[in-house]
Amino acid sequence: MSKESDGFVRAIARGFSVVEALGRPPGRHTLSETAVAAGLTRATARRMLATLVALKYCEADGRYFSLRPRALGLGLSYLNALPYWGYAQRALEDLRNEIGESCALAVLDETEIVYALRLPARRILSANLGIGSRLPAHVISLGRVLLAALPPERRADYLATTEFKQITPRTVICPIKLGEELARVEQQGYAWIDGELDPAICGIAVPVRDQAGHVVAAVSINTISGTMTEAEAKKKFLVALKRTAQDIRTQTAASN
Repeated sequence: MSKESDGFVRAIARGFSVVEALGRPPGRHTLSETAVAAGLTRATARRMLATLVALKYCEADGRYFSLRPRALGLGLSYLNALPYWGYAQRALEDLRNEIGESCALAVLDETEIVYALRLPARRILSANLGIGSRLPAHVISLGRVLLAALPPERRADYLATTEFKQITPRTVICPIKLGEELARVEQQGYAWIDGELDPAICGIAVPVRDQAGHVVAAVSINTISGTMTEAEAKKKFLVALKRTAQDIRTQTAASN
């Protein structure tokens, strides 16, 4: 829906922009800071903040505003609406306990992946990523799997319109090469990335499908770069990873 459409409610859009602005570090912001971050005038931001305070989604402390715990419910509403999320938690815990490596589940949001679950292993230092964290889809195995599952026209549009940033020397930024890689991922059923987001991290991911066969998420295993090749990772992790994805699908179906 276009922002110029009669069905577009600007007040709701502005309210969400203020919530997103308040969620940025350091977690407490003045009226002026909130207005700038949300792209609003001071007067509009003031009205939005007053409404959010009245609804108990944020609180005021002198000059500063910050989110209250009630705001967490906005994100949890999405997670609770995912039919597979509860089963994925147990499945990923079992997978991490079995292999001793970091595991994650993510969904695609435009050009980024969003973590719905992330269980780090002790041997890998946490990169301060958790539920709700975002990363560019093209540099992580989870993202490659989800991009490979896009319909051909959407994938072509993504490759033609996205600005790919060089994060490490290994990052693939050529649209043609990335398109070839996505075709390979689609054909082989998994994605492997080594050092494209972080030179020290490599990972392998597979899709999670719903009962109609549509890819709705991806699960991954990540470990330290240089400890194994793609072939070794495939031999060591792929069976367990695919079993986990299938378990999530099967358990979700059984609950419906």
